[in-house]
Amino acid sequence: MDMTLVGLRVLREVAERGTFTAAAEALGYTQSAVSRQVATLEQATGARLFDRYPGGVRLTSAGQALLRHAVTALEALEAADRELRGAQDDSGRVRLGFFPAAGAVMVARALAALRRQRPHIQVSTREGTTPSLVRALRTGALDLAVLSSRPPYRSPDTDDPPLHVEPLLEDRLLVAVPAGGRFANSGASVTIEQLAGETWIASPAGIDEPLLGVWPGLPGRPRVQHATRDWLTKLHLVAAGLGITTVPSTMLAAVPPGVRLVEIDGVPEERRRVSLVRLPGAGRASVDAVALALRDEAGVLAE
Repeated sequence: MDMTLVGLRVLREVAERGTFTAAAEALGYTQSAVSRQVATLEQATGARLFDRYPGGVRLTSAGQALLRHAVTALEALEAADRELRGAQDDSGRVRLGFFPAAGAVMVARALAALRRQRPHIQVSTREGTTPSLVRALRTGALDLAVLSSRPPYRSPDTDDPPLHVEPLLEDRLLVAVPAGGRFANSGASVTIEQLAGETWIASPAGIDEPLLGVWPGLPGRPRVQHATRDWLTKLHLVAAGLGITTVPSTMLAAVPPGVRLVEIDGVPEERRRVSLVRLPGAGRASVDAVALALRDEAGVLAE
């Protein structure tokens, strides 16, 4: 089979980014060059490697099989290159991904504790949506990911080999309202009817992510006037009286002055499970240390 290193790198990048366009941008190639490399790989293997659909691509079973071997081969070559250049050993480096609401409290506190206990471990982080973080795990771009899921808590993907999913904690979805607004004297809860017509602050909706920040199942079409992916920005916009937003209960410690968190009466409780996800198999000691720090912080937040 005529497979090149460039082709394997393109395969890995497309698998991680989810589109030819995003892979081309990350690699500094044109989209046509990426398409040619994928076509060459498909010709060499005699198999279709990606299923195309509106908005992106997804690996076929043949593509998944080739990716597993490509990741192993590319990592071995990259390790050889580092050794030949006398580069610093990277066994203490860990790449961690997390969903947006996890960064402000859970991840920050866990990494602060890890730095005090194991200062030689260097952690790099990436925030992202569940699909993008899962793709990064599959391609070897991440070692660990902290993900959030709604009931019935299925695995984040169905590819092989199955991901190892370790539940860390469950939290509740609350609504953040201005402390001095119309809900100032409403007590600890409001009704869904009281929220009708309110201005919401939400994340921009995209192919990879839902409209985060609006209460799930809110009757009618929500009026979203402010859009941002950053949860702390959402909360400060709430404090400024510019709207309301949803927030996980685990972010209580990050709530700024001027914001109240309230429950919603008369509707089923919205719960989320926070899990630590990785590829199966034995991990490096540094990766296990990061996992332990996250596990310990989750235990504190769950109390």
